[in-house]
Amino acid sequence: MPKDQIKRGRKFDQVLKGARDVFMREGFEGATVDDIAQMAQVSKATLYSYFPDKRILFMEVAKSECARQTDQAVEEIDFSDPPSVVLRGAARRMVSFLVSDLGQRVFRICVAEGERFPELGQEFYAQGPGRGREILKDYFRIAIGKGELAIDDLDLAADQFLELCKSDLFPRMVFGISKTFSPAEIERVVGGAVDVFLARYGVQG
Repeated sequence: MPKDQIKRGRKFDQVLKGARDVFMREGFEGATVDDIAQMAQVSKATLYSYFPDKRILFMEVAKSECARQTDQAVEEIDFSDPPSVVLRGAARRMVSFLVSDLGQRVFRICVAEGERFPELGQEFYAQGPGRGREILKDYFRIAIGKGELAIDDLDLAADQFLELCKSDLFPRMVFGISKTFSPAEIERVVGGAVDVFLARYGVQG
């Protein structure tokens, strides 16, 4: 269902909040329409009037959660800090979301439903990874202006940083080797991503 076909009314946010609470507690498969309607304090008919498919509801929850985390990161990260500090904070948030239960389920639904509902993945990318990519590029411009980074191709540099943040963890997640990751595993990838990126684009001294 394209974004402009999602019905928005006075109980839309109420439904979304209830669905978020249930999905976070039960996961996608474990969440039922009855549970979501009860948590949101709406009838099943009202819920279906907004979201006729549970996958569409889940993706809307995922997009909202991703936007919330991105907004929170922008508020909490001090972009005047040295690149090693700024990039480490950004990488930690990206990796933590990527390997979270929500992040893993979003990825699998985007892959599974890609042909039937290509808009799901496109909208999530625009609100999540795509938005994060633009924020990174904005930060790069600031750091370049301060003489802290030397980057000719901002798009490529942003894409490279995002891919570095997937090292090791993402393949293990995709192929079902690991479903949970320790803080130490996350910090290992975060630290490595920042070190490699700064070795290429950092300005010494």
